[in-house]
Amino acid sequence: MLKRLLQNSVVLFVLVIILLLMIPMPPALVDVAIVVNMAISMMILVITMTIREPLELSIFPSLLLITTLFRLGINVSTTRNILTRGGSSGAIIKAFGDFVVQGNVVVGLIIYLIIVLMQFIVITKGAERVSEVAARFKLDAMPGKQMAIDADLSSGMITEKQARERRQKIQRESDFYGSMDGATKIVKGDGVMSLITTAINLVGGSIIGIIQSGQPVATVLSTYSIATVGDGLVGQIPSLLISVSTGMIVTRAVSEGSLNEDVSKQFTAQPRAMLITGMAMMVLVLIPGMPILQIIPVAGGFIAAGYYLEKRIKEEPEQARNEGEGLLAAMDEEGQPAAAPAEGQKEEAPQSEEDFYKDVNNVYNLLQVEPIEMDFGYSLIPLADESVGGRLIQRIVIFRRQYAQDMGFVVPSIRLRDSSNLGTNEYSIKVKGEEIAKGEILTDYVLALEPDEVEDTIDGIETIEPAYGIPSKWIRPENRERAELYGYTVIDPLSVMLSHLSETIKRHSFELMTRQEVVRLVENLKKTAPELCEEAFPSVISYNLLQRILTMLLKEGISIKDLETIVETCFETISENGLPVKDTDQIVEKVRAALKRTITRMYCEDGNMKVITLDAGLERTMVNSLARGENGLYLALSPELLQSLVRQVAEESKKFNNLTSPPLILTSQVMRIHFYHLIEQFYPNVRVLSFNEVASNVQIQAIGSLRLEDDMEEKGSA
Repeated sequence: MLKRLLQNSVVLFVLVIILLLMIPMPPALVDVAIVVNMAISMMILVITMTIREPLELSIFPSLLLITTLFRLGINVSTTRNILTRGGSSGAIIKAFGDFVVQGNVVVGLIIYLIIVLMQFIVITKGAERVSEVAARFKLDAMPGKQMAIDADLSSGMITEKQARERRQKIQRESDFYGSMDGATKIVKGDGVMSLITTAINLVGGSIIGIIQSGQPVATVLSTYSIATVGDGLVGQIPSLLISVSTGMIVTRAVSEGSLNEDVSKQFTAQPRAMLITGMAMMVLVLIPGMPILQIIPVAGGFIAAGYYLEKRIKEEPEQARNEGEGLLAAMDEEGQPAAAPAEGQKEEAPQSEEDFYKDVNNVYNLLQVEPIEMDFGYSLIPLADESVGGRLIQRIVIFRRQYAQDMGFVVPSIRLRDSSNLGTNEYSIKVKGEEIAKGEILTDYVLALEPDEVEDTIDGIETIEPAYGIPSKWIRPENRERAELYGYTVIDPLSVMLSHLSETIKRHSFELMTRQEVVRLVENLKKTAPELCEEAFPSVISYNLLQRILTMLLKEGISIKDLETIVETCFETISENGLPVKDTDQIVEKVRAALKRTITRMYCEDGNMKVITLDAGLERTMVNSLARGENGLYLALSPELLQSLVRQVAEESKKFNNLTSPPLILTSQVMRIHFYHLIEQFYPNVRVLSFNEVASNVQIQAIGSLRLEDDMEEKGSA
């Protein structure tokens, strides 16, 4: 029974509040309710100042309603006691009234009115306006935030679970600020009701005291004014605390920590402002009659604090540079610092470069080529240094896991190092020792991706997003909300760099499919399909052949996760045609057909697949232009027809700009591989599928077509 009561304690509390509106309460019990009201209000204020984000107190709108109802219940009880007990409603109200009035009724009423108006006009009005604007901004920014989540999910930087949690958080934020927009009206109504209650207590109590008790007017006014002011204060102090809490929680939109942490961090980051303030305060001493003894300590304190903080800020970069020099160069390929000498082991004296390379074995170390490398300028080192909160390595691990789950290929370890050859904000991505991508990010800014239709421009540094080539701007973090309101998609610098790295790895993953990796994949397959592997390797399928097949699949963005189906299809195809294998393309086409469900899932959205088709006349001309060479069949098209195709593909691919899938061209099974080899050199991101690679339960929607122009029908073949 007790457990059930505790589980429904909030419900019981609200029911008790309702009863306060109807059942008279003795003054002693009213005092208890007043103390509880003050304690709850103070606790709520402390919580709003210590939380890091508003959603940590997502029940605040409901809490605001309950506390307001509680105050109104107490006001009704105190008003009933004041009017029926000759101005007496408990010790707390009398103590507050005597303390504030102090024998002067007019002063007491003025102080009470100042508190009420301060809360009503300043705090409540401001909180109401902030809530309205925040609710509108959150709703308008939802599409941009959803796009950013989808971009992080597609790049593998977050998992499906994390994406779902972020979407739920965005929805909760929208609901929270929408509720706060309405909840602030409750605080406003509470202030109005307080003024009405005060007037009733003073006027009604005075009339009752004069008419019913026959006491002198001065005595009646003194008694009821003390009770009125005391009652008003015990109601307004908790109300003021709740109003401050409301304003506090709706103005915490861009906070990074608790209020205490943010104030300390941001104030101590402005030593120059402290110096200027101290000097300006010193100038006040020159004004005749100013209290010098009070001004000089305050001004001196500001100057001393500003000088100390400025000196400390100047020393920190130099210290960080000395500690971080060569940090990334010392990391191993897993991103961890190189191991220190074992305990008790004597550290060897540094060896000169000349002596080091006298050993021939050390020269051979120079011939090693890392699969993937990422070099940084000095300013980007903190992004990778976990000791100072860098999350680059953690994000790379998440991407590697997500990419392995999606594509069935494990991205090799990435070598991270700092480089003096790069600018301070630059980074470079290398595959097998050669630079294939380069970018620049500003760590103190965020990147705003421009939408197709910009509602309004925002100030920033013009740039191009490195991963997708989208026109963008580097903007200050404080302008983030405004940019999202205008339709921009805002991304933090680390996500920009990770998106570039992940897209680069995806485009070049086929180059990383080494013989050693193939062997590891086969060994892993033996755990689930030992009979198939024993029969297929190496008598029928050589590791070299499987490497070529997997490489071709990855090059076209096809997942190799279902390795058992790939190996089984290869085995059956080779068994039917016999050895030696003469046409790898034929095996790949068979494998792609077997992976039709995987391919369909990758490019299908809501049961629809949007594609570009080939006109029948064009496809017939291309079939007639097939010629046999040393490496098999190939398309021998005239330069005019090839130029026409390239131009049409470029035009039709623009229709996919607002879609999540890459441009898809659908052809017959005979032409697929030949058309892909033709077009990949111009548009490597365009995917070419055949009809038998699409599942039957998918609705194909042609949004474009490649046609044979009239004047080229006779020039289709060379």
